[in-house]
Amino acid sequence: MAIVGPVSDQLIPNRVIPALGLLALVLVWLLDLGTIQPNRIVPGTGHGLLSAVGWPGAVLVTGVLVATITLSVLPLRQRYSILLGLVGVSLAMMPWLLDVFASRHLPEDAPYARSSIGAGLWCLLFLLSLMLIEILGRLRANRWLQLLLLVVISGSWLVLLRGDGLESLSLVREFNARPDKFEQALWTHLTLAFGAVGISAAMAFLLALKMIRSPRWQRPILGTVSFLQTIPSLAVFGLLIAPLSALSSAFPVLQTLGIRGIGWAPAMLALIAYSLLPMVRNTFVAITDVPDHLVDAGRGMGMTETQLFFQVKLPLALPVMIEGVRITTIQAIGLTAVAALIGAGGFGGFIFQGLGQAAMDLVLLGALPTIALALLADALLTMLAASLRPTPATV
Repeated sequence: MAIVGPVSDQLIPNRVIPALGLLALVLVWLLDLGTIQPNRIVPGTGHGLLSAVGWPGAVLVTGVLVATITLSVLPLRQRYSILLGLVGVSLAMMPWLLDVFASRHLPEDAPYARSSIGAGLWCLLFLLSLMLIEILGRLRANRWLQLLLLVVISGSWLVLLRGDGLESLSLVREFNARPDKFEQALWTHLTLAFGAVGISAAMAFLLALKMIRSPRWQRPILGTVSFLQTIPSLAVFGLLIAPLSALSSAFPVLQTLGIRGIGWAPAMLALIAYSLLPMVRNTFVAITDVPDHLVDAGRGMGMTETQLFFQVKLPLALPVMIEGVRITTIQAIGLTAVAALIGAGGFGGFIFQGLGQAAMDLVLLGALPTIALALLADALLTMLAASLRPTPATV
């Protein structure tokens, strides 16, 4: 399966990649590539590109960016395929810059010293990622290729970060100090987010069926779920504390199940409430927008209403329904981090703990996995929706 776009796209000079590359080149030289901290709290000393990795590393980074800018404007037929390899390898090997930086500047007689990622490297990572998105769009790459690139780049980062050369990186040290808590936070985050999505998907399906069978219920159901969506998330968490506390006090058996004013119970209820609107709306629209001529054709074949629903309407509506699940899942993964404020756990615990201690790398220990989960869920559910779309028959 070809991933290269039309020849005209290959020969027209690209304007986005040169702009991003030039901006990356300027920022990587102006901003600090990394920081050496004597301990966890002290800000530390920043080092620019030349000081961080020396002339060989600086020339390599500059050469890659110049080559990317040059290739993007040359009228080459395989230009975007070459750029895909160049930018992909650059993103995969970026931890190597941190390894070189730490080996050059980390003092050997300071056991609490650590290295941190500087603003220059964060900007380089962000702008290279934007270049990769632009290249994949120009190549019209399918989701499988995008998922493969995500796995390869993420895998290379995990391998390099778990090596001996980067154990001084502040983010790695924060993880090594609490691996059990990280694993617990991961499972808690997944349970809350995907549990809420699963429950809301089942409720949305039943509510959509109710609206289809009884049109008078459309306005009250959509009005209710729309109202729940407008309430700020922190307000929902706070509003649930009092009634759940009263219920757990009146019925002690609920406390044995972990249902109380704080913890997973109010977080789960709030996430379900926030997930209902996109689920209900997409499910209702997907089922009601099935073309009438297909339904009439099924009736002409002698299908019952039940057969029409499960064999015609539901298969055709599934891609749109999955799109609602995708939006809801990404939203739930982000809101689960906020739920840590009421003791629900998850990666949000690291974020708020790091903010309270002014430890930004501890904040990143919670923020980066949350972002990674959202990106992975987006890629997988988009691929699932694309695979369920009917393809036109060829004669």
